[in-house]
Amino acid sequence: MRIGEIAALVGLTTRAIRHYHHVGLLPEPERLSNGYRAYGVRDAILLARVRRLSELGLSLDEVRDVLADDAGRDLAEVLEELDADLARQEADIQERRRRLSALIAEPPGATGPVSSALAVLLAQAPSTDSPSAAKDRDYLTLLDATSTGQEMFALLGRLVADPGIVELYERLDALAEAPSDDPRIAPLAADLAAAVPDELIAAIPEDGAVVTGLKEALLAEYAPAQAEVISRLMDAFTQRDRG
Repeated sequence: MRIGEIAALVGLTTRAIRHYHHVGLLPEPERLSNGYRAYGVRDAILLARVRRLSELGLSLDEVRDVLADDAGRDLAEVLEELDADLARQEADIQERRRRLSALIAEPPGATGPVSSALAVLLAQAPSTDSPSAAKDRDYLTLLDATSTGQEMFALLGRLVADPGIVELYERLDALAEAPSDDPRIAPLAADLAAAVPDELIAAIPEDGAVVTGLKEALLAEYAPAQAEVISRLMDAFTQRDRG
């Protein structure tokens, strides 16, 4: 049989068969005097098996393992491994669809897809229209992407459950137009520091370069008087952690 004939027989393209030759999956058959490849029944059987294994989802390397005479793995072993891999992919797709469904259900302007730990924390937070509280929610989504996020969220549960947290946010909002020497700054910074549990402060990473860079970026998000409150709050955290 010529290449076109065997391709039609096994349901493959001539291009696919030539590729199998190129990657060493299918040995080159003898050529006739006119230069055409001459395929036999054994070649057709091999190609049919390659097609069947490929349709099951095996890569060409896995197909080669199955077809190898001695060194290759048993077909059942390869198929079991493929089935396990497909199960993992299926579970991943289901989780992604769950998160996508939650994102679709969120109201306009919502934070977006978050981890289950952060979702629980946000659900515990009191309802408020405070701009400062909205900033904190945005910062939590950043923390959600770090390795320390899950531990921090568990500790933050105690803080967000405090009924006085909304009033502290409102006091911070009230400083939006105030100068950086406003007399309300020091008392608010002290009250905010007192509201944060020691365990939460101890969980803050000690990498100075990261903390310094984050502090500068964070302070730039606030008005001058608000930034002074946040700066004093961070300094208070550092002192308590060292103590």
